[in-house]
Amino acid sequence: MALSLYSVNAILILAKDNASRILAKYYDAPHKPSGTKDRSYPGANPYPNVKDQNAFEEKLHNQTASQADKCDIMLCDNRLVVFKQCQDVICYVVGDVSENEMLLYSVVLALRDSLLKLLKGSLDKRTILEHFDMVALAVDEIVDDGIILETDPGAIAARVSQPPVVDIDISEQGLIAGVKAALSFGKKAFSQYG
Repeated sequence: MALSLYSVNAILILAKDNASRILAKYYDAPHKPSGTKDRSYPGANPYPNVKDQNAFEEKLHNQTASQADKCDIMLCDNRLVVFKQCQDVICYVVGDVSENEMLLYSVVLALRDSLLKLLKGSLDKRTILEHFDMVALAVDEIVDDGIILETDPGAIAARVSQPPVVDIDISEQGLIAGVKAALSFGKKAFSQYG
């Protein structure tokens, strides 16, 4: 197997009781290597359509229900899966069978711990749905296109919870400059199209 940065195939958050999807992000490497005809290249999404994804999630939930008390890692459909159970949800990280288990485990721990910080210790289905924007942002801070970006829960929570700093000049000079810029743009647009 060739080495690749694309370590994660999917991040899933499913309801513990009925395997309903709360959040699902399947990743596909943005560039397919030349000469490959099937989906066996590193970073390829093994479940390209929703029907395949739902079937995989159902199989994953059935296996998790029988192994939940024994371990946090398993093989499912020739994929390495690490997971953590929280109140009424299960967080999954899915990777290739040849992927490093500890690397994927650090991702699922980062997901769980950062969500616990962001959601103030309440990691249940209702809270996740109420704060879905922060949950989705946290997932995007951890993994992008299957590449692991960050595994420090404190850094992830800080990036998600702090709004970006925008420096807006609201002084009289700033207001006059803004009005002049708008008028200039309007004149230019009017002369081009009018």
